[in-house]
Amino acid sequence: MRWQHYIFYFFLIWYSFGVILVGFNLLPTWLEWANSVFIITAGVLGVIYFFRGFGAIYGVSISTLIFITTFIVEYLGSTHSILFGSYHYTQYFEPNLFGVPIAIGFAWIMVIATSHAIVHIVRLPNRWIRSIIASLLAVVFDLVLDPVSFKVKEYWVWEQGGYYYDIPFTNFLGWFLTALVLHIVIGLFGNLLNVDKQWQQRMVLLYSLMICMFAFIALLNKLYLAAIIPVIVLAILLVTMKRDEHYV
Repeated sequence: MRWQHYIFYFFLIWYSFGVILVGFNLLPTWLEWANSVFIITAGVLGVIYFFRGFGAIYGVSISTLIFITTFIVEYLGSTHSILFGSYHYTQYFEPNLFGVPIAIGFAWIMVIATSHAIVHIVRLPNRWIRSIIASLLAVVFDLVLDPVSFKVKEYWVWEQGGYYYDIPFTNFLGWFLTALVLHIVIGLFGNLLNVDKQWQQRMVLLYSLMICMFAFIALLNKLYLAAIIPVIVLAILLVTMKRDEHYV
């Protein structure tokens, strides 16, 4: 389907401009909405990945499950300090629904889709190990996403401190548990998975691009640890995939 490829190319173009505009803080106030469009587009790519891998019905169902589950979890987290810790979203990440940015659900779809694709490239013994590793990859992404979104972009504010850029450990534990539950559920449909190599590779590229972009912003703003750790993990992943001769 050509429209799926067009969305992918649209994302790449949007990404190219976004790295410069957001990285060097050149994005004008009236264009702040573009950040949400960027995240939503990345999430749509995740939907396409599930659509291509599991078919229309299951692909859309999985994507909807991820969106609704994470939206509820984020709502409970931002309003009742459940799971992640005490935080709230700001006006810089709109539009919102019940105080939670719509883009957050799409961000989670992107994270789950990319981590799902990666663990199905690397040789792992069973779906339980794949679910755990995929959930750890989600946390790795948040190691750079959260500091940049909190310290630089101010999309949300943490109301309790932590050793890692004033972000509580419960946030990363919450990310791991949320991703783990979702990956375990998706694993139940593993026998229906018909791997689309092209979109599998695109998810690897998407994960890599997102980490590199946020790492670049982190580096420019002297968040060195947030920039270095995810990039090192990403490099190890890429080397591992090439070693296993599954990823070209």
